[in-house]
Amino acid sequence: MPKNFKRDRFFWITASQTAIVNFYLGGFGPAQSLLRADQGTSLTIAGLHGTVMGIASIAAGYANPHLAHKYGRSKSKWIGLTIFAVGLFLFIVSPPVALTLPATLLTGFGVSIVINTMLTSMSHHYGKAAEVAIPQANGVASFGFVCGTAIIGTIAVLYRDFWRLGLLLALPAVLIVMILGRDNEKEEHVPDDSGPQSGKMSLKFWLAWFGFVACISSEFATSFWSAALLKDRVGSTAAISTVAIVALGTGMGIGRWYGGLALKNLKLDSQLLLLIALQFFSFIVFWLSHSMLLSLVALFVIGMGISMQFALCAIRLVGFSDNRPDLAVGRSSLAAGIAIAGAPFLLGFLGDNFGISRAYIMVPVLILIAFILIKLTPSHSSEVKL
Repeated sequence: MPKNFKRDRFFWITASQTAIVNFYLGGFGPAQSLLRADQGTSLTIAGLHGTVMGIASIAAGYANPHLAHKYGRSKSKWIGLTIFAVGLFLFIVSPPVALTLPATLLTGFGVSIVINTMLTSMSHHYGKAAEVAIPQANGVASFGFVCGTAIIGTIAVLYRDFWRLGLLLALPAVLIVMILGRDNEKEEHVPDDSGPQSGKMSLKFWLAWFGFVACISSEFATSFWSAALLKDRVGSTAAISTVAIVALGTGMGIGRWYGGLALKNLKLDSQLLLLIALQFFSFIVFWLSHSMLLSLVALFVIGMGISMQFALCAIRLVGFSDNRPDLAVGRSSLAAGIAIAGAPFLLGFLGDNFGISRAYIMVPVLILIAFILIKLTPSHSSEVKL
């Protein structure tokens, strides 16, 4: 299978779009402790921001095949990016929780539309080489994630009350990408006479789908509340703990960019299982650690384990979809939405009642569930060669 591909203009525009929305995710997710402190809410109420992001992802999943049918994948990306920018602006200027929740809902919908259409458009554009192209585009997105975490965390350390302003940097980035990317696009989309992709999926698809839910649940539970666990274990401030999550994002970025190269002789399923195993053992180290240095190293390795799971799971779902990629990616957004809505909220609820350290036992359980379900649904993917 060809694994070389040209990082053309399409690659960089699409990767930049996902990097912008990941800048927001990188700054917003780990900053839950800061937002909670600003609004004076409990872990459970703060976790509702993750819940509404999940609801937004579910809505985007249902909208995905309809948007792709009516506007095409390229225009759908720009629609998603515009919705994201509007929602982000509303979040920044709306301090109370009653306003940040609907703003997060709108922003999350735009984020999911951008990510969904990135998956389908890259799968179509690169064919089999998408198994490398998509993780590498996600690697670029991880750069945005790390920047978001580092910038928001640094502002929180230096100017505690102005951390949200760092999110404003995403808005001029949206404008620049639109100026550079939209003018030269020549896609003329003609809606298919048969309508949006639809129909029932196979049992194998749904088992793989549940595995995807478990993967994304463990990822978002870790990224949303790792700062809270660090604060509990090593006594660091909320701002310092937020900056420390840069280690997680850095591991994800390195894993996404180089993972395909390092694992080139393994089949897709074998790559995924190895990454999940790496995530499991490094998470156990992080969970038990009382040392900031050891926790940072463990978070870095966890990030490497998480790095390619989203892309590889999505590719598996497309492979199980009977040539209905837009529908499959829409269903994957439903999976991500359930995971994003449920995992951070459940972990926050358990943290309120049992302590964040005990609550984190749900993460290794989710990782094991994902591993088992992937073993039960082999994709028989051909070897990935460079």
